[in-house]
Amino acid sequence: MGKRILLILGHPSTKSFCAALAERYTQSALDAGHEVRQLRLGEMVFDPVLRDSYQQIQPLEDDLNAAQSDILWAEHLTLVYPIWWGGIPALLKGFFDRVFLPGFAFKYRSGKAFPEKLLAGRTADLLVTMDTPPWYYRWIYRMPGLHQVRKTTLDFCGIKPLRTLTFGPVLGSSDQQRQAWLGQVQAIASR
Repeated sequence: MGKRILLILGHPSTKSFCAALAERYTQSALDAGHEVRQLRLGEMVFDPVLRDSYQQIQPLEDDLNAAQSDILWAEHLTLVYPIWWGGIPALLKGFFDRVFLPGFAFKYRSGKAFPEKLLAGRTADLLVTMDTPPWYYRWIYRMPGLHQVRKTTLDFCGIKPLRTLTFGPVLGSSDQQRQAWLGQVQAIASR
């Protein structure tokens, strides 16, 4: 029996290599019998700025309400995004700020140091592109854009990261290399 998968494209452009990875993943997962929904952040209409922190409720736009419903529907999330300036794109950060709210993704508890993880029971994969060689990003920069998503966002809310695939450097990569990367994505989506 297939899984319910939500793919989140964190690159603002649908003409990017991230978008190609997202499409290959989606088609491969569908072919394997999974149910797949997509959120393309660049096509959604929402203010990515959390205006007053958690001091005041900022009403969610329709696209963000739908995103929360999709997250609750999903058993597995696949995030596809680039590394820019060592971290995640502003649009993806804004999405997390606006959607992964207290009461939805986590809940503070009186007298407890850590909140309750309201999205527990879900898993996630990360498909991440970069122009830095992945080994350099790992050993020299220490992977801040991966740690931020895996540990301080997903795990904080109870979503268990499973696999992280890094693709790079994309800049200057050959068509043959990109096809190999697309093949890797196809393989994990088919499971």
